[in-house]
Amino acid sequence: MKRNSISIVNRQSKIFNYIFILIALCSPLRAQPTRMMELEDLFKIKRVSDPQLSPDGKWVVYVVTEVDKAANKSNSDLWMIPATGGEARQITFSPKADRHPRWSPDGKRIAFESNRNGTFQIFLLNINGGEARQLTSISTEATQPVWSRDGKHIAFVSPVYIEFSQMSYAQSDAANRKKDEEKENSKVKARIFGRLLYRHWDSWVDEKRQHVFVVPADGGDPLNVTPADRDAVPTSSTFSAGDDFDFSPDGLELAFTATPVPVETEAWNTNHDIYAVNLKTKERKQITTNAAADGFPRYSPDGKYLAYRAQARPGFEADRWQLMLLERTTGKINSLTEKFDASVEAFVWASDSKTLYFDAEEKANKPIWSVTIAGNDVKKIVDNATNSELNISSDGKFLVFSHQSLSRPIEIYTQKTDGKGLKPLTTVNDKIFSELLMNTPEYVWFKGAGGTDVQMWIIKPPMFNAALKYPLVYWVHGGPQGAFMNSWSYRWCAQLWAAQGYVLALPNPRGSTGFGQKFTDEISKDWGGKVYEDVMNGVTYMEQQPYIDATHVVAAGASFGGYMMNWFNGHTDKFKAIVCHDGVYNSTSNYGTTEELWFDEWEHGIPWETPDFEKFSPHKYAQNFKTPTLVIHGELDYRVPVTEGMQLFTTLQRKGIRSKFLYFPDEGHWVLKPLNSELWHKTVFNWLADYLKPGPRY
Repeated sequence: MKRNSISIVNRQSKIFNYIFILIALCSPLRAQPTRMMELEDLFKIKRVSDPQLSPDGKWVVYVVTEVDKAANKSNSDLWMIPATGGEARQITFSPKADRHPRWSPDGKRIAFESNRNGTFQIFLLNINGGEARQLTSISTEATQPVWSRDGKHIAFVSPVYIEFSQMSYAQSDAANRKKDEEKENSKVKARIFGRLLYRHWDSWVDEKRQHVFVVPADGGDPLNVTPADRDAVPTSSTFSAGDDFDFSPDGLELAFTATPVPVETEAWNTNHDIYAVNLKTKERKQITTNAAADGFPRYSPDGKYLAYRAQARPGFEADRWQLMLLERTTGKINSLTEKFDASVEAFVWASDSKTLYFDAEEKANKPIWSVTIAGNDVKKIVDNATNSELNISSDGKFLVFSHQSLSRPIEIYTQKTDGKGLKPLTTVNDKIFSELLMNTPEYVWFKGAGGTDVQMWIIKPPMFNAALKYPLVYWVHGGPQGAFMNSWSYRWCAQLWAAQGYVLALPNPRGSTGFGQKFTDEISKDWGGKVYEDVMNGVTYMEQQPYIDATHVVAAGASFGGYMMNWFNGHTDKFKAIVCHDGVYNSTSNYGTTEELWFDEWEHGIPWETPDFEKFSPHKYAQNFKTPTLVIHGELDYRVPVTEGMQLFTTLQRKGIRSKFLYFPDEGHWVLKPLNSELWHKTVFNWLADYLKPGPRY
């Protein structure tokens, strides 16, 4: 009966949809979207990123990435558009990746990284025309170009073997090349390592360090300015806000963010510090001594100050990032955002050295804010949506940044610093989105554990009819210290899922960022406690909506969301089916195989020191599992290793619970290759259709 009633609803909905489309097509008054989003659209959308405003404020260079699904790859090129708006033009045409553009201080050249000749190297492009010139040819690759203020030098990052880092460039590069070739050609692929953090995210990193090099912009040998058994940029994205090093205005020193010491502790230590190296004497000095993380140094244009981000609690990767100001002559340090209850992300200086602009989350949006060097006078400049990759004009009058929402991917926007005149510069994807039927996401609140307000997004399917009832897909986000932002995703695209005919609910429960640090803190050591009550109250809220068919509800999540799927399986029978992507199943086995131990130790403790370490481990409740589950995991996931998914699948199969395992041998924590993404979506949508509706599938 339930299946038949859903089928009737689906037929009614289809009839209504056809009538709606017919009316839209016949309407002479305005152009109307004509179709629902399809999986193929996800690969046709051009991906805009990394806007960079020219020093004179006249041009913006940015990256456009296009997916070639048939070839299972993507291609990135540089484009340029007037900062006041107008026609955009493509300025690089390599079939490989051209990305990370950075203007020279005189605005005549653009440095960028490209693998057009095989490996990633730094190239220079004259904006008046001509072919790009390759600047570096280092065997260990070169990325992240950053110009000195006088335009004479460029700093970049390269991963090199520690034992050769003190040699001359010619000697060290030859030694690095030889060792790489020997490893590549050897029939023995065994590894020997003697300390932790020997692999990270999806790569083995046991023998190399990320060092910063400086090379003359007109050509010459690069110089390793950070030679040591230590990374000179954060290897974890948790502690990075972009280019994590900067030249002083006088060109005499370079500040950088170094990973923790002693190096043997870096798997469980978050104490990143800022150092500065004298570029003439090569002498290094430690700038910060805070026991927690410091990073992202930026000199003021007048050279008087060094601004940076800092956390207060050692060991806690999700602690609030404050914007700190160091007065270079006196050594005095103070927080500019002490009273601002949000984490400062990337920031830029205004040219007068008196004001800084930054982005920071606020209740599932990410506005742009300003603060002066006086401190604690934070003002909101750009509201709503998700805004990032910020630039400010040299006259301080306008901003250029990336702007996205749950309904549109990134386009480049501009706005005056007085808060007026928000407008798009690029319209890269206007045509395709003009065709697509979508509903604007709804922003709601419900009561979580203890009566605390919890925010949630609701995305309804195209041509939604409030008189009908719809199946519900309930997501739980990763992190757990993260959030369902008002932003676009190519991996979990809410609008694409809604286009399958479902209502989606995306709650931001305990642990979510952007709702105050206390709210973020309240998940630690309580993964199955208040946060579980929060998300289940969200399910109840959705079940009470008149348009929801409460008998057809599926849950889905990845990372911490995947963990919560496993917790659901042991604690509720509300869901007809579950999708678990890269979820923790056994807390103890995950601790022993993950790489960033500081996370587990803050969230759960140390297994042999914490009696209730497994209190919230899903595997302890396997006797209660009964919900059909799609398990998805990648072999190269070193954050939540693939054995977690295997243990879960074994349990489900042994208990006779309908389950499938989608295994990717060539993916890590995320599914990134186009054809793998296509398979992921088809498998997930088929699984949803099995439990939420009959009819045709991918």
